[in-house]
Order: sequence, then C-alpha cells, then structure tokens
Amino acid sequence: MNIKNIISILSGLLMLVALTGCEGEKDLIIIDGNLPIKTSTLYMVGDATPNGWSLDAATALTPTDEDPLVFSWEGPLNVGEMKLCLATGSWDNPFIRPQNAGEEINKKGLTDETFKMHAGDPDDKWKVSEAGIYNLRFDLRNWTMSATYVREQDAPVIDPIVADALYIVGDFNGWNIDSPTQLEKKSDYIFVYEGPLTSGEMKACLTTGSWDASFIRPETNGCRIDRNGVESGNFVYSVNPDNKWKIEEPGIYRLTFDLQNWTIAAEYTGDFKPAPKLYMIGEATDGGWSWDAATVIEASSENENIFVWEGELGRGSFKASEEKDFGAPFYRPSTPD
Repeated sequence: MNIKNIISILSGLLMLVALTGCEGEKDLIIIDGNLPIKTSTLYMVGDATPNGWSLDAATALTPTDEDPLVFSWEGPLNVGEMKLCLATGSWDNPFIRPQNAGEEINKKGLTDETFKMHAGDPDDKWKVSEAGIYNLRFDLRNWTMSATYVREQDAPVIDPIVADALYIVGDFNGWNIDSPTQLEKKSDYIFVYEGPLTSGEMKACLTTGSWDASFIRPETNGCRIDRNGVESGNFVYSVNPDNKWKIEEPGIYRLTFDLQNWTIAAEYTGDFKPAPKLYMIGEATDGGWSWDAATVIEASSENENIFVWEGELGRGSFKASEEKDFGAPFYRPSTPD
C-alpha cells in the first residue's frame, strides 16, 4: 500500500469521527478565554491597604452570596499601591494584577476592568491616587474588577499615646530600626530630640526591631521640615500608609512630639556639617584614655553621617568625640553604662 492510499484512508476516518462527534455531542461548550479562578480565599496587600505589605496580615475579601467566585470588600484605602493573592505565606505565589501597570483607583472608579494573574515580574500593581472608603469587587469567573468610591475616610480618633520611649529613624541614621535614635522624655506625653538631621526622610516609633509596628507619621507623605519649621504640625499613628517627613535642609533641629495631642514642632537651631572623623577613647579601647592613641573611626562611603568601626574591644567604658579635647562634646549613651 503506497503512502497516498494511507493518507486517503486516514482522512476518511478523521471525517467519520468528526461527523459522529457532531451528532453525539450537540451540547458541547467551547470555552473562549481564561478559565475561572477557583479559590475560596482572596487577599490584598500593599501600602494602600489597611495592613500594608504584611503578607501574614493581608486584608481578606469575602465571597458574595450570589457567586462564590465573586469577592467584595468595603473599607479604607490609602494613597499607595496594591495587588491581590489567593493565599498568604509566600511572595512567590501568583498575584492578581492590573492589565496595565499603575492603573489608578480614584474617585472616578473602575468598572469591569480586566486583570491578569502571574508570579514574578513584571510586578504590576494598582495605584490608589485618592484616599477614601472604597467598595472593591473582583470577579474571578470573568477576570474583571470594579472599584467604587463611597466617601471620605473617617477622621482619626486622637487618643493619648502612652509610651515609655520614642525613637526616630530615617536617612540621618541609616534606617537602622534595631538602633533608632531615642528622644528625651520631658513629661508623660512630651518627647524631644535635639541634634543633627541630614537631608532625607524620617518617621517615629515606640519600639525597636520591627518595621511591621505602627509608626508616628505625617498626615501626608513628604511633609517638609526645614528652616521654617514643619509644614504641618499634625501627625497620625498607624501601620499605613508609609508616610514620612522630608528633611529639606540639613542642620541642627529641635523636634518636639506631643503624644497627647498628636502634634509635632520643629525648630531649626543651627547649621550642621558632618564630622571628618571620630575619635574613640576609653579603657575598652587599645589606646585607653590617650588622645595620641585614640581609635579613629571613619565615615561610611555610603553615608557621610554614618561612622563605622570594627575591631576588638576589651572590658571597660568608652566614648567618642569629634575633637581630641576632653573639654569638647562627646557622643555618649542615652543612659549610663
């Protein structure tokens, strides 16, 4: 049997199968497009959402009564970004994202906008450009979402913040949350910092060691602090949005935080120039208390206001100064020993 005959027989068989299929499967449904996303859970994360970028505390949406694959949520959204996931616990999971990076959610709202879902890059997110109370609706059957602006957010309730300590962290101290700069407690609710601030951003916290805690922040991101003081004296105490003060002019400042009335005052008290180097002396150092044998600490190459030294320290005390002079100011711990 030659090859032409084989092809002819196969073609006839295929035609017969096709005709039989058309006769016996008249109700066959052809699915055009994405299959429904089958899940019983849906979460959103981002600095626009109530719980920020904490994947362990992601904000849950609720399945609707009419369709378990349509999820809804109503609540406050801040200015910032957001995306959604089916499960918490890993950033490697697929995320639900807008078709176009930075698609805005604002007072105009969105209606039946298509979305996509994938893991990895590009890390596209929705952008909330106007804060408010919103109603969100995600249709996982048809891969569409809608966002409706409901009203303005409620004004924050100002309850006095009881704290044993207050710290500031920012560009001026290298964003070191394990060792932020502690303020001096003047009374039950008044805390004061007086010292150098470099250009950059800053916020305040009650505890060390975690970025997931609530922070004291300006009401709007980028609130200026300069020679004229602080642009707006009110602050908020929240996990999100991640608003920060912006130090426009480096210098010596006096910052006063009032935790009872949720206000901040800033006073520019003088120019500040970074020290060329620091000198460390004390019985814990190799040179003891001798200025001639003082340990020199150089500024970091990444930040001229951060001084780094690594070496061996013995038992005993030490302190540091910008000058080799016992009458000069010293850098000391905020509490003895």
